[in-house]
Amino acid sequence: MNLRGINRVIVAVRDMEKSKRHYAELIGANFNDADWTGEKYGINVAISWNAGIELCAPMKGRENDSAVSQFLNTKGEGILNVVFNYHDVARALINAKSIGVQCSHSLDYTQEEIDAHLDALFSKYEEHVLNTSGDCGFSITIAQITEKHL
Repeated sequence: MNLRGINRVIVAVRDMEKSKRHYAELIGANFNDADWTGEKYGINVAISWNAGIELCAPMKGRENDSAVSQFLNTKGEGILNVVFNYHDVARALINAKSIGVQCSHSLDYTQEEIDAHLDALFSKYEEHVLNTSGDCGFSITIAQITEKHL
């Protein structure tokens, strides 16, 4: 499967702007807004590629029905998901399914989407969110995220 390592940790937060300021001051994180990825889930998203952290907060008016609302209401702010990066995510997905772990949803961005929304940083961006929160306490995402070499 050729695990590359952790790409980023996804943290559920209540206040996006306050959290971005906190992580910027604390660890020097530089955030890119990525709301376009979370809009259909009712969440605001900010990703810091340099710090390996993604923040997710309910959109205004979606505090009770967003994709992170239940997590925040039961566990409070904290680690929601860990994204592991692979050389061959297809093999990693086959392995997960072979041991009974199901995928809740997947995405595979086109190069046009990567260029438009991810600052053209990658030549490949594919993710599969696994249903592991019951076993691990958080979800695991397996991904193949390949940086462009300029």
